[in-house]
Amino acid sequence: MINKKPISPENALARAAALCSRCEQAPSDIRNKLTSWGLTSHDAEIIIQRLIDERFLDESRFAAAFARDKFRFAGWGRIKIAYQLRSKHISDDIIEDSLSLIDENEYIDSLKHILSTKMRSLTSKEPLQAKAALLRFASSRGFEPTLIYKHLPPFPDYDDDCY
Repeated sequence: MINKKPISPENALARAAALCSRCEQAPSDIRNKLTSWGLTSHDAEIIIQRLIDERFLDESRFAAAFARDKFRFAGWGRIKIAYQLRSKHISDDIIEDSLSLIDENEYIDSLKHILSTKMRSLTSKEPLQAKAALLRFASSRGFEPTLIYKHLPPFPDYDDDCY
């Protein structure tokens, strides 16, 4: 990698503002980008604050857009979305607010769709193995285990009372 000359704080502000104008960004992502451009942490914090003051950056707006997009387009559940938002240093209150924007009926419909689609692709005929595979799959997508158990498709010739 070639060492590049650090850019000036004014140019960094303009580039960061342009980046934020294109799509919502997390402040931590912009902070990382600014330091990768060679700015000191002090200059980066000044630029971050200016971007927040001028409404280019907004944690709440970012978290809401992130949660909505990851749910609708990637099929993620609340657990996975919350985990990813925490990794971007978003506060728990903002995460909770953004997750509350997901419609409960849409959420359950999405879970049912994911489970039924995965069910069709399973090769195991053993109901217990199929149920375990569905549980693992939906859990990996970030859905809550209690909801997964509640909405698992019925398995013929299998008695749930045994377990």
